[in-house]
Amino acid sequence: MTIAPIDLFEAPVRLQRGGTVRTGSTAGPSDLDGWELRTFHAKTAADVRADHWEVHPEADEVVSCLIGKIRLYLRPERPERREEEIRLTAGTAAVVPRGRWHRIELDTPSTIMVATLPRGRRLEKRAGAAGER
Repeated sequence: MTIAPIDLFEAPVRLQRGGTVRTGSTAGPSDLDGWELRTFHAKTAADVRADHWEVHPEADEVVSCLIGKIRLYLRPERPERREEEIRLTAGTAAVVPRGRWHRIELDTPSTIMVATLPRGRRLEKRAGAAGER
């Protein structure tokens, strides 16, 4: 077996049940049973879909800032509460609990790595997001 470098910015790394690691952009049914690791450069709000909330109902998600500065926001679980803000700098991460709506905003262009189960993810447009920041 030949071992070659993996370009983490080109395709996800899939950590499958049973300990197998796969790389590549084509996902098969077996890939939905394991964790997915994605790495990307973000320069603009569009790169992190800052105008949307995201949720992963079937697993926690690790959000890591490798380079730069980002803010991770957790939507309040009750409407009368405020968003929780977690500031992440280079080399730090946070775990978003399964089922918790969240979003990212950039303080500087950043490199971000996330890991979660790929199935079940949902996005929801934020109310009033168009005119903000």
